[in-house]
Amino acid sequence: MSDTMTREELFELVGQDLGVSSWFQIDQDRINQFADVTEDHQFIHVDPIRAADSPFNGTIVHGMLTLSMIIHLCDNFVPSVEGVRMVINYGFDRVRFAAPVKVDGRIRAAVKLLEAKERSGQILVKVKVTIEIENESKPALVAEWLTMHLF
Repeated sequence: MSDTMTREELFELVGQDLGVSSWFQIDQDRINQFADVTEDHQFIHVDPIRAADSPFNGTIVHGMLTLSMIIHLCDNFVPSVEGVRMVINYGFDRVRFAAPVKVDGRIRAAVKLLEAKERSGQILVKVKVTIEIENESKPALVAEWLTMHLF
């Protein structure tokens, strides 16, 4: 979705799928770095030996790391609207962590445009992001992500 569109074209896309990203692998090194940045060193994420005795049989990705990957995974699906100076992360209306991502698991994002509306001369965009886990029936998470498009 790298082509620039008009506001009207954006509004016409509401309810449509915007795309699916490529698969992205999350390894133990990335998990450890995230733990260091966030000070979240719970063993289930950073201690493969202890985590081997858990119900997951190994370490799992922090849910918040999976959530933070939305920016990277969805980069190609953020609509580019004529006249927009910048797009800012406006937050989330809903986030649900449905299943853990195991170390070395691969995830991808499926994106659907739920809403685009004028708000104080800007456009507030809401997309449903489903982070899928390769070879798993349940997604890692489902979120309603908001971005504000500033003119």
